[in-house]
Amino acid sequence: MTAEQPEPLPGRQRTVVVTGGSRGLGAGIVQSFLDSGDRVATCARSETDAVRAWSADPAYEGRFLFVGADIADREQTTRFVKEVVARWGSVDVLVNNAGVARDGLLALFSDDDADTVVDLNLKATFHVSKLVVRNMLAHGGGRIVNISSITGLTGYRGLTVYGATKAGLDGFTRALAREVGSRRITVNSIASGYLRTEMSHGLDEGQLGQIVRRTPAGRLGEPDDIARAVQFLVDDRNDWITGQTLVVDGGLTC
Repeated sequence: MTAEQPEPLPGRQRTVVVTGGSRGLGAGIVQSFLDSGDRVATCARSETDAVRAWSADPAYEGRFLFVGADIADREQTTRFVKEVVARWGSVDVLVNNAGVARDGLLALFSDDDADTVVDLNLKATFHVSKLVVRNMLAHGGGRIVNISSITGLTGYRGLTVYGATKAGLDGFTRALAREVGSRRITVNSIASGYLRTEMSHGLDEGQLGQIVRRTPAGRLGEPDDIARAVQFLVDDRNDWITGQTLVVDGGLTC
C-alpha cells in the first residue's frame, strides 16, 4: 500500500458489485470501496485508465475484478455476476450506478435514443438486481443502492426520458425494499445532483455557473460526495434505513 492510500477501515471485508465503475461517479464509488479494504467487482463495455491502474496495483491484488460487459445485454450481465460469485462466493453490496443520459425535447426525441436510455437505466438494473438478490437471499442479507437523480424528483426540460427512468429507479427502490426487507436486505437510492464528471461535460460554462449560483453549497458535486453517501447506506449498522431516496445535491432542490 502506498503512502497516498488510506488505511482500510475496520470491519469485515465485503464483496461489492458496482455497475459502470470504469469512469466518473462509478470510478469514485469503486475507489471508496477499495480504500475501505473491500473486494470490488465492476463492469463496463471497455477498460479505462482507472481500470488498468486498479488491476496493476499490488495493493488491490486479489480484491479487484473487472469484466468487460454491457449490462444492457442480459447474457453479458449474467456472465459478469456468475464470475463474481465463482471468485468470491457471495455478494454483500450492489451499487446500481451504470446509466446513460440523452437530452432533447420529447417531441423530437428519437425512439432509438429512448430505447437506449430505458434499456440501460431501468431494464438492465432490474436484471442485475434480480441476479444479485437471489445470491443475497441465499446468503442471509445484503445492501443495494441505486444511483438515481434529482431529475427524477423535480423534472428538467429536455430530460423527460432520462428523468422518467430515474423516477422509475426510485419507485423500484421502494417496491424492492418491501419485497426483501424481511430477509435482511436493504434497498435505497441516492438522488444525485449535478456532479463534475463526464455527465456534466455537455453543459457550457454559463449553464454550469447558473447551477452553481442556484446551489446553496456553492459548487458542483464531486464523486466523493456521492461515494460517502453510498458508504453510509451500506454500513452494516444501518439496517433500519430502507426504501428511501437520499438527495445529495448541495441543497439545489431544497
